[in-house]
Amino acid sequence: MKNIGLYIHIPFCSGKCPYCDFYSLTANEEMMNRYTKFTCDKLRSYASAYSADTIYLGGGTPGILGTERLCEILNTASESFGQAKECTMEVNPRSAMQLDFEKLRSYGLNRVSMGLQSANDNELRILGRRHTLKDAQNAAEKIRCEGITNLSLDLMIGISRQTMESLGSSIDMCKEMGARHISAYMLTIEEGTPYYKMRPTLNLPDEDTVCKMYEFTVQKLSECGYHQYEISNFSQIGYESRHNLKYWRCEEYLGLGPAAHSFIDGRRSYCPRSIDNYYKGVIIPDGEGGGQEEYISLALRLNEGLRYHDYEKRYGEPVPENLISCARRFEKHGYVKILNDSICLTTNGFLVSNTIISELICGLQRVAPAGSSHTN
Repeated sequence: MKNIGLYIHIPFCSGKCPYCDFYSLTANEEMMNRYTKFTCDKLRSYASAYSADTIYLGGGTPGILGTERLCEILNTASESFGQAKECTMEVNPRSAMQLDFEKLRSYGLNRVSMGLQSANDNELRILGRRHTLKDAQNAAEKIRCEGITNLSLDLMIGISRQTMESLGSSIDMCKEMGARHISAYMLTIEEGTPYYKMRPTLNLPDEDTVCKMYEFTVQKLSECGYHQYEISNFSQIGYESRHNLKYWRCEEYLGLGPAAHSFIDGRRSYCPRSIDNYYKGVIIPDGEGGGQEEYISLALRLNEGLRYHDYEKRYGEPVPENLISCARRFEKHGYVKILNDSICLTTNGFLVSNTIISELICGLQRVAPAGSSHTN
């Protein structure tokens, strides 16, 4: 039986943050009951078709469903897909205080990802977050005391009024709160969000400052014992997100819920950003997945980079020499490292990863010199 990742989108939220572009809506008890029942029925429809070694409940705010509904979903997922090695749920600090993590753990939950974003209350207010640092500290303590020690915290880089000092304090606080994993994302302002309209008044750091903040974050997290394994993700050894690694290693996964994407049997698809379309079973085909260009693009997001052996095992041929030749141009400028067994981006390379990866993919179209080889 094929082993996949299972993603379940919980689209409900008590209120949308002004920078958020994820699909979410407010809901009453009846809506949440209907969604829970429908999702459980959907999970049962896949019973015996796949096994899942990772489960991820994202949102929205999954915790808004409450302990009982979440346990029902987790129980149905386990019955239909088997017991996952890693089962993650996103929470925010306030919703976490309403949940019984000991009970959730008995139904398979063993990892929690909490949206801290900043340890500075003023920065949190500007972000439109409803929690304070104290709320987050209380939630982290509750989660640990109720038996879940694998805690991931989200941080934002380049937010309004942020300084190197406040960013460093936020990183220190993550360690103090017992985080095993930290996702540190540079703020992206998406069109259509309130933040997009507010851009002129946000007083955001300039591009050069944000780049320095990212470099500072990588260095400080390393000093705090968190190794970088992806552009925006850092963990203590052994606490990398297994589920997200499936995405970056081009492995297959099933997504349930509005706006959820799937990659199954070499084909990509998604459900539109509409809860009604989810109930109607609308799925939009999105083409083939797992091709060489896509695999290379995703692999280069990882600190391990594009590993020659993995590529050759998957595609039955060596990494194209024209790709390596193109990478050598960036190596001269300190953006890329070419090793005996891999190509990977440096910290500076991660800052301009979209440009570099695009150029490397273009390099695949060029004709390689006769008799060339990637052996150094």
